[in-house]
Amino acid sequence: MLKVSGLNQSYGQSHTLWDAELDIIQGTTLCLMGRNGVGKTTLLKAIMGLLKLDSGSIVFREKELASARPEVRALSGIGFVPQGREIFPQLTVRENLEIGLLGRPDKSSNPLDKIFELFPVLKSMLHRRGGDLSGGQQQQLAIGRALALQPKLLVLDEPTEGIQPNVVNQIGDVLLQLREEGMTILLVEQKLKFARRIAQNFCILDRGRVVAGGAMPDLSDELIARYLVV
Repeated sequence: MLKVSGLNQSYGQSHTLWDAELDIIQGTTLCLMGRNGVGKTTLLKAIMGLLKLDSGSIVFREKELASARPEVRALSGIGFVPQGREIFPQLTVRENLEIGLLGRPDKSSNPLDKIFELFPVLKSMLHRRGGDLSGGQQQQLAIGRALALQPKLLVLDEPTEGIQPNVVNQIGDVLLQLREEGMTILLVEQKLKFARRIAQNFCILDRGRVVAGGAMPDLSDELIARYLVV
């Protein structure tokens, strides 16, 4: 479904991604892993069109998107939940979700009922401002806003960061349900237990390069010690 090939990206004189490669099969979940500062968020932003590339290819559902604008990628079926959530704090929960609805390619259907089924707390807080929600509720709102696009691929950057354990479990349950329903998921995740639970496959970055990958059961103690343990 998503194939990233030979991706290179630089910030000024700093080369951040070196020939990065990803290949995600439809209906599967891949976890992008690595220590802080190795290029994980940069790679997600590059996929979403938020950073200018030096070179490389991003093919999504057989369509080349490397030079496409971010809104084109969203309309193509990619939903993005950025690190830090980035909801609109002064807007209500309803207004945040409605912004997501504007980007969906199929205006004939309304995904809100499905979002409220996954995250019931959002339905009970429709008129509260996003900035008044707890961190866990804001993360649920950010995921709900991305799902309002009715994406084929859901991209999440650190979805459990700073979230209380019970909400982490709820988010995990939702991602597993979405995968069972056919959603393809790419996430960056530092919590190894969560990653093993959610993802079928892994890919490890180190200094902007892909250094290992495979099925999650193949994530060995040696790889963990070499590339993940701080």
